[in-house]
Order: sequence, then C-alpha cells, then structure tokens
Amino acid sequence: MIPAPTSGTPGGGASPVTGHAVTADEHAEYQRLRRAAEVRHRRARHAGATVLLVLTLLLAPLALVATWVHDQVSDTDRYVQTVAPLASDPAVQDVVIDRLTDRVVAQVDVAAITASLTTTLAANGAPPRVVEGARSLTAPLRSAVRTVVERNVARVVTSDVFQQTWEGANRRAHTAVLTMLTGDREGAVRADGDTVQLDIGAVVDQVRQRLVDAGFEKAAAIPDTDRTVTLFRTEQLAKAQDGMRLLDVVGTWLPVLTLALGALAVWVAPGHRVMVMITALGVGLMAVVVLVALVVLRRVYLDSVPPATLPPDAAAAVFDTFVRFLRASARTLLVVSLLTALTAYLYGPGRIARGVRGLAGRGASGAGGALRRAGVTTGLTGSWLSAHERWTTGVTIGAGALALVLWNRPTVGAVALVLVLVLVVLAVTAVLAAARPAPDTTDRPGHAVA
Repeated sequence: MIPAPTSGTPGGGASPVTGHAVTADEHAEYQRLRRAAEVRHRRARHAGATVLLVLTLLLAPLALVATWVHDQVSDTDRYVQTVAPLASDPAVQDVVIDRLTDRVVAQVDVAAITASLTTTLAANGAPPRVVEGARSLTAPLRSAVRTVVERNVARVVTSDVFQQTWEGANRRAHTAVLTMLTGDREGAVRADGDTVQLDIGAVVDQVRQRLVDAGFEKAAAIPDTDRTVTLFRTEQLAKAQDGMRLLDVVGTWLPVLTLALGALAVWVAPGHRVMVMITALGVGLMAVVVLVALVVLRRVYLDSVPPATLPPDAAAAVFDTFVRFLRASARTLLVVSLLTALTAYLYGPGRIARGVRGLAGRGASGAGGALRRAGVTTGLTGSWLSAHERWTTGVTIGAGALALVLWNRPTVGAVALVLVLVLVVLAVTAVLAAARPAPDTTDRPGHAVA
C-alpha cells in the first residue's frame, strides 16, 4: 500500500510529486543539492555583475571624453563658449599684440626711410654732422614706430571689439567646418562628393545690385550660374564625414550605454546596496584617472611647445581653456559618485550609518513632537508619510538623481544644489511624519472607554 501524499516537510513527509515518503537521508540530499544550486546561482550572479562592473569602469572615462569631444566638434555654441575666454586672457592677448606688432612693423622699411633722409640732406648741402646724425636714426626710429604700433594694437586687442571679432571668427570657422563634415548643403562651405566648395551666391547678388545702383544697368543680366568655387578635392573627405557620424553616435549613446551597464551590474549582483557602493566608488576612481591624465597631458603639452612658438603662460592658458569643461565634468562625476556611495552606505547596517539614521530620526521626532505640543498636527498626511517612509525616501532620492541625469551638463554647484534640495525635502517629510496625530488607544480591548 502506498502512503497518502503529504506535505514534503522534514520529519517524514512525502513527496507531493511521486507520493514517495521522503526519508531523512533523501531530505538531507535534497537540501545539499538545493544549497549547491543556490551557490552556483550566486556565483553566476557575482561573475555576471563583475563583468558588467568592469565594462562600466572601462567605458566611464571613454564616455566622459567622447561626450566632451562631441560637444566641441558638433556644437558650435559650445565650441565658441569654450574658446571665448582666450580673447580676454592677458597671456594670450600679449602674444596677439606681439605678433600683430611684428607684422605691422615688418611692413615699415625704417632703413629705407633713414637712407632716403640721409640722401636728401646730403643733396641739399646739409652739414656733415647732420647727415651723419640722420644715418644713426634707424634704431630710434624703429623703436618709436614699434611703440606707436604696439600701443594702438594693444588698445584694439584689449577692447570689446576684439572679443566680439574673436567669437564671430571662431563661430564662422566652426560652422563652415561643421557644415562640410556633416554634408549639409545649406552653408557657405559645403561638401559635394570629394570636393569642398564655397558658395559665392550671396557675394554675386551683392555685387550685381551695387553695380546696378552705380548705373551699370546691364549688370542685372549677370547669370546665376557658376555660383560656387571649388576650394579643394580630397579623398579623405568621405572618411572625415564617416568619422563625424561615428562621433555623433558614440558621443550620444556611449554615456547611455555606460549608465545602463552600471545599473545592470547593480541589478544582477546578489547584494544591490554593496554593488551600488562598489560601482559608485569605481566610477569615482575613473574620474580621478581622467583628472590625473589631464595633469600629465598638460605637462607633456607644455614641454612640447617651444617658447618661441608660444610662451609657456599662453600655452597653459590655451590648454586649460580647451579642457576646462572636460575637467569640470570629471569633477562633477567624482562628486556624484562619492555622494552615491555615501548614500548607499548610510542605508546599510554599519554602526556609523545606524548612528546617523538614529540621530536624524531623533531630530525629526523632536521637531514633530514640538509641533504636536503646539497644537499643530499633520493629520492623514503625516500618518501616510509615516506608513510609507521608505517609499517616500526612495522617491525623493530618485527624483534628485533624475534631475541630475536630465540636467544639461551639470556642474559641482548643480550637484550641491540638488543635494541640498533632497536633504530639505527628506527633513520636511520626516518632520511631517513625526507630527502625525498620536494613536488613540482608549477604545482598544483592555482599555476603559469614557
């Protein structure tokens, strides 16, 4: 006779599938196999989370640099914003003043002027002492010319006119290059196959109108054909355009892929909170690597630029200006990573974490008690907040994280602002929850009802 199936519990139950009574040895073997399966499953999750973590850490600095390069190459406004400070940097202004002064002075043949003066004086019977003195005027005259030219050039370079000219020239140049690389046919410089062409249609229209206005009526018959001028042909143009398209894809999607891999690593790992801490600290370390690499590259760059080409202070200003947004992004990523790791730690069982949570809880309870003693309670709202404390805390922190994700190029200041707002909201909700009405126990069983 086969025993009736019973619950498969330790202590002589039966298998609900076969109806066979489970012995103690069989149950022990079942538990051993189950634990072995759990261990294998846990190891597989650890391995998968480790692989995803490594990919996240490898892609994090690449995503940071790719985003920066993408902004500089494909965003004219961002590029102009990057190079604009160079026009007002004193070291760069000094270089521009010196180079422009040298070019202007080079066009003035001081030696020829003094030679002509000497010849004229001698031909007109000037005393020998005067003629000899005229020959020695070359150096003082050159110095005087340079002083006058340098003063006027400096007046222009240090004015707002130079700043506006600098930004306008960079904007036009960047727009022209961007139009060529993207294959856009709307700009003045455009690409057609392997040919780069300049559209002079606007110039033709202006010249034709001015000739008509000046009385040359036949100029109105100037045809609209041949409105482009071929600048150059290159077989590398298609490759440059392909590189631009690749950069557009990488700069847009590589940060998204990195963030997704990091989130997937946290989800796959058996211990989510610990993996959040590890991932955040690892990404923060990668941000430090980027900052250190910038310091090394700065030193290499300054050592590679000859002082005769560009003075060290001007070269440093150029490098620092061009990479300042990348440096700021790395610092922001470092701060966000540290804050994320700290938040995950404060949610854990550590002694310091428990102490901080206890201190915050006592502070909120004290403030809520003070409000109740003053006759102010939060009613159903406070009761709901108290019953859903973990949920409201998670939503608040998630909203802060989402704000940073959606923020267009957040800075350390933006992170600090979001952090303060999150802390304020958490404190307010905790106080509101603590100020809920005290539970009424008078009508519970065992209590007298008045």
